[in-house]
Amino acid sequence: MKMVAPRGALSEICPSGLRSGAGPVPLGGLIRSLPGPLQRNLAHHSPAARAHSPGRRRHDVSREGSTPQLAIVADQYDFVIGVDTHAASHTLALITAGTGAVGQQAQFPTSPSGLRRAVDWIERHTHQSPTPIVIDSAGSYGATFTEQLSATGLTVAEAPDVAATTRRRRGKSDAVDAVAMAQAARSLDINELCWPRAGGDRTALRVLTVAREQMSGERTRAVNALTALLRTVDPGIDARRALTTTTIATVAAWRTRSDNATLAVCRAEAIRLARRIRALDAELAANHTALHEAVTAQAPQLLALPGVGAVVAATVLLAWSHPGRVRSEAAFAALAGASPLPASSGNTTHYRLNRGGDRRLNRALYTVALVRMGHDPRTRDYVTRRTRERRTKREIMHSLKRYISRQLFRTLNGTHPATSTT
Repeated sequence: MKMVAPRGALSEICPSGLRSGAGPVPLGGLIRSLPGPLQRNLAHHSPAARAHSPGRRRHDVSREGSTPQLAIVADQYDFVIGVDTHAASHTLALITAGTGAVGQQAQFPTSPSGLRRAVDWIERHTHQSPTPIVIDSAGSYGATFTEQLSATGLTVAEAPDVAATTRRRRGKSDAVDAVAMAQAARSLDINELCWPRAGGDRTALRVLTVAREQMSGERTRAVNALTALLRTVDPGIDARRALTTTTIATVAAWRTRSDNATLAVCRAEAIRLARRIRALDAELAANHTALHEAVTAQAPQLLALPGVGAVVAATVLLAWSHPGRVRSEAAFAALAGASPLPASSGNTTHYRLNRGGDRRLNRALYTVALVRMGHDPRTRDYVTRRTRERRTKREIMHSLKRYISRQLFRTLNGTHPATSTT
């Protein structure tokens, strides 16, 4: 069977044939009708043949803009740069996007002058053509460099994961890691590149959220230590059950005794732990107030949603970051680990839990779902209906988290009212 050129291709290769009203023409006849040199070039797909075809389209991809479908990084850019970041220095490696050939490599200190020289190096070796720069630890060691590159107008993305097999085969060094990051990015669809989170006002939220996690963890450890101490030694407190706020306040008000050396040491340690717990409670309350003020200033629409408080809103806002970072509702659900994965076989249709994504964001969705299941009438009606359909509690929770992620994404993008969707 002969292959037939589509009419759009005919207009590019043989415009005179199109004007004459000719119908579809076999490809072999079209190529044989061309001049000899051009015929050979087209037949062998040489650079000369590509020069006669429309050029490769370039896309200036911004963090807040949409990107075309099925646009592979290697097809859209001339170069890709990988950056392996550390506290004292950053290592940069440039590769040719089309072939993956390794080009120039350099290492720069993380001082202000060193980062400026790194930007100059990038512009000089890429000839100022649009080039994606994939940075490892863009939110920590590479945060300052990421902000500087973004302010310069360069395209910055977070480095993709490098397969363990690749690491074993290539070994380990800063330059090798930078090359591996660039190689991993060149085969991705542009839509699969992960844009760094925004700085500015979001930085305050990030600092408050991290501080809250540290204080919450310290409080949990202090409560566990105090519980273990009170259950090991008998200081006159019933610690068979979980410690209450009243019990902790009572222990914090104790006075040390010197009649028994062992008991005196135990009481002193119990007092220290109880007072530390109360101090952390006060710090957590102040942190919550600061988070509420920050979220109210940046995204007050989140606080109008049922079950969404300041801590949850801050977590969601940090994950979403800015318009364009997450391209769709489905991508946001995948980021949250709320997109069910198919696990069907034969006549059984089933979906399993997605254990990937941002686990902090997933925990925030779980918190919202629990609150709504207890207090939101529409959610309670939904749970009742799904239970009658013989759905398990886990399956219902999966569905709720997916609905909540969709609502949060639409609310942040300004495309959905602040009302419950379940």
